[in-house]
Amino acid sequence: MMAVTQKEYVVGLVYPTNRPEGKETQLDEKLPPSIQLVGLTLNFTRGNEEEFGASMSRYEVKVAELTAKNASLIIPAGAPPFMLLGFQGEREMIRRWEQKYGVPMFTSGQNHVRALRTLEINAFVGVSYFPEKLNAVFARYFTEAGFHVLAMDGIPVQFAAAPKLPAQQIAEFVKKLFEKHPNAQGVYMLGSAWKTLDMVEPLEQALGVAVVHPGPARHWETLVRLGFCKGLSGYGKLLAEMPAAAPPV
Repeated sequence: MMAVTQKEYVVGLVYPTNRPEGKETQLDEKLPPSIQLVGLTLNFTRGNEEEFGASMSRYEVKVAELTAKNASLIIPAGAPPFMLLGFQGEREMIRRWEQKYGVPMFTSGQNHVRALRTLEINAFVGVSYFPEKLNAVFARYFTEAGFHVLAMDGIPVQFAAAPKLPAQQIAEFVKKLFEKHPNAQGVYMLGSAWKTLDMVEPLEQALGVAVVHPGPARHWETLVRLGFCKGLSGYGKLLAEMPAAAPPV
């Protein structure tokens, strides 16, 4: 009997920053061996609305580069730039790129919406390391997507310093915000620069609700999109249990 050769996949990912310490990537190393991750980077340094708002053409250049590398799936990561387009505007942009380049794609925001829907979280509290003006943009995006955003609060910190935020400080901020909204069905954490992967499961245990975090959510949808069903424990309910996924956004 001939051995069955496992299909190989190339997943292209556009990281928002060049800073190696500015993104949580340890889950990337836990992808199945048949998935090759090819990462390109932008160079966001200010993390403000003006910088994000002018970035779509730069993202598309990276998408084209990844298409040329025969990507099976492309993830233009970094939630804020696309959320500025609004929920529907983002969908239209990604659909145009998919049609133009012939490769399926999903953004961070679309991934987070799908994760929240999969976990049947309709009302949530959200936290980020961005200022009030951008948090209002994020809240509006999720409201447009059909969610009840009970709060979308940011921890005051400079964009470049987000990776240095102490994990305990972040956890306490999340817990205090959750206590103000006891009807919340879940917690949403926006941003991959802070070092928070290891707190997802302890937060779920302490709060009694699911936590949607960019790292596990992206890993989960990558597996789902490529037909893998084996989850990974230690990073929260979504990735550990691999529940039946809501339709792609």
